[in-house]
Amino acid sequence: MKNISKLLISTFAALFIFSGSANAHVTVKPSSSAPEAWETYTIKVPVEKETATTKVTLKIPEGVTFESYQPVPGWKVTTEDKDGHVTTVTWAATDEGIATGQFQQFSFVAQNPKEETNVAWNAFQYYEDGEIVEWSGDEGSDLPHSVTEISLAPKADAESTDHGHKDEADTDDTKATDSSKDTAQTEDDSNETLIITLSVISLILSIVALFAALRKK
Repeated sequence: MKNISKLLISTFAALFIFSGSANAHVTVKPSSSAPEAWETYTIKVPVEKETATTKVTLKIPEGVTFESYQPVPGWKVTTEDKDGHVTTVTWAATDEGIATGQFQQFSFVAQNPKEETNVAWNAFQYYEDGEIVEWSGDEGSDLPHSVTEISLAPKADAESTDHGHKDEADTDDTKATDSSKDTAQTEDDSNETLIITLSVISLILSIVALFAALRKK
């Protein structure tokens, strides 16, 4: 019975750790924006280890022009430049950093590329124990980077010089914003569904293992 208890404890511990970390990626939002727009981006940094995150470095994608950042108490911001353009931004903790079970968000303003494209945000998460997690993989990998789609929003009446169409253009912009929010919500719902599904599978496997152990007794 003692062995069975150890088995169940280990299984459920692994289950909860996985559930907590399955969606604990470093992300940059929004996931879509318009060409040449001055966008406010937010990098979200959760902690998925039993040690604090003390530094985060974000690579600014080619074609994106970094402009400014929002100061956060307890964090020092430094940048690296090349040919007059910011290529990396680093947030370093001046205090304890981001503890286990917490997350921190850092916002900055940047101008998007002129052309429609996808920009990838490679991030490097530094832990207090010396480990560096590189969020630079493709979508579907263990350590994926965030991607922002730079594309033109529908402009049926936005370019019209007739002032009578101004309200319609504003409505189109509102619809485009709502669509972006819906897309982001759909992504979050999909992640939650995946976590719940994997949790249920793990629970079923635990019960099967328990019955198998009892039968051997």
